[in-house]
Amino acid sequence: MRLATIDIGTNSVLLLVTEASPKGALQVLEQACLITRLGQGVDRERRLQPAAIERTLAALADYRARLADWRVTRRAAVGTSALRDAANGPEFLGRAAQLLGCSVEVVSGLREAELVLRGVAGADAPLAPGTLVFDVGGGSTELITVGQDGAVGQPVSLDLGSVRLTERHLKQDPPAPAELEALRHDVRQALAALPTQLPHPPHRLIGVAGTLTTLAAIELGLASYDGSRVDGAHLTRGQIQQLARRLAALSLAERRRLPGLPAQRADVIVAGAALVDEIMQQLGADAVEVSDRGVRWGLARELAATGDPGDPAHGTSSG
Repeated sequence: MRLATIDIGTNSVLLLVTEASPKGALQVLEQACLITRLGQGVDRERRLQPAAIERTLAALADYRARLADWRVTRRAAVGTSALRDAANGPEFLGRAAQLLGCSVEVVSGLREAELVLRGVAGADAPLAPGTLVFDVGGGSTELITVGQDGAVGQPVSLDLGSVRLTERHLKQDPPAPAELEALRHDVRQALAALPTQLPHPPHRLIGVAGTLTTLAAIELGLASYDGSRVDGAHLTRGQIQQLARRLAALSLAERRRLPGLPAQRADVIVAGAALVDEIMQQLGADAVEVSDRGVRWGLARELAATGDPGDPAHGTSSG
């Protein structure tokens, strides 16, 4: 059974195409990431901007062609923070569904957390209780505590993300010290309200999504992205702090030349690094394990485990 899952995020659109065995094991056929910044301006205006809509639809048209080439049996797509917040989201969703041949589920923070956890945990065994997984997106950050039997124990969704924080606070190039402090103060205020039940420090801390994988790629000095080296990499808090300082001191043009940092992510990585640093400080964590498997992987595992290839509830058009 050939599956495709698409994660339409605030900053990027992610594609995963897999072959699922009868027992649910997934073999990767193709992965892709296109940065379209769908959430541009959403924090301020609560609306998707026309140019951002067109950029993202162009990415989905590209993905539709790839799905046709792969003769995908089942497909599913989700949208996250930007589509939760935007008043004109339904306009985009209708056009996206036509392109993809399946509806786009706008997931709640809890649903997003469940998919992240399923993607990170993999198919072999659940994560140990006391593990905390956090997913830093462009518009929101999910913190997910693993409970008994690998279930979601205490999910928290915060309106903090690399795009949202950049648009709120960072105007100068490089960012001014006062801007960086205002950004970190914003993050600290939100983190101060976290439930006291969160493990402190966590038994194991896992970081998911583009900010974390980019920080790992920069630390490893990768000329081109290599998921086999990034997935499972460990970054100490000292390394995160050093990266955050280094990135904030560089101009946008200088950041765009850094190995491991995609040019289209260079404007938001300063905010992302500061956010990761503050999260680790709040949790009392000395290190974070990086995972490049998140929502799209959880969705693929869900597709592989539920229904049959003809189940219309999961979007089976292959045209």
